Amino acid sequence: MLEELKKEVIRVAREADSLGMCKHKSGNFSIYDPATGYLVVTPSSVAREVLTPEDICVLDLDANVIEWNHKNKPSSETLMHIYIYRQRKDVRSVVHTHARYSTAFAVLNKPIPPIVYEFSYIGKCSTVPVAPYGRPGTADLAEKVAATLHNTDCCLMESHGAIAIGEDIDDAFIKAQYIEEVAELYYIALAARNGEEPPTLSEEELAKWAYPQEIKF
Repeated sequence: MLEELKKEVIRVAREADSLGMCKHKSGNFSIYDPATGYLVVTPSSVAREVLTPEDICVLDLDANVIEWNHKNKPSSETLMHIYIYRQRKDVRSVVHTHARYSTAFAVLNKPIPPIVYEFSYIGKCSTVPVAPYGRPGTADLAEKVAATLHNTDCCLMESHGAIAIGEDIDDAFIKAQYIEEVAELYYIALAARNGEEPPTLSEEELAKWAYPQEIKF
């Protein structure tokens, strides 16, 4: 069932692991299929390098498990994915990472501001906000994250990690990567300025970017 989507989830989960964004079996990944109303999600506590399509679980948006291998349960944070899909009808994939720099700011409960133009790849938002703390795996956390993502495509999760959503899994994953890149740059800038906030770019300025008209085809 949904074999191609399962393979896509495995591909991105392995890449995130290779980039150090999801060490020690952390993080989780899903894709929602509107045609069936099902999502495919990574299982709980399985090393990425040994994942197979049979390990990927299928659920509906009522949290009913439709298909699994009766060995590896769906990620314990599947509710978070489900709540996001319920609220954001435009979303087709959710990527949750524990990347180092973005997680550090999540621990500090500190939003990440737009300090470079690459921030525009994260989505339309003035900062990467922080969803209030909720215990992992709970409906409480799922509700808080879904509410925070109501008008943005990325957020941090207080004392936890980062999450990105998109129109497909590559879209969500590139946003997750940019969260981490901007978080690292923000950390370096703060360190260089002895904790003083660096200059930021406004939403209006970020929205003005366009491919140069001077280049002629």
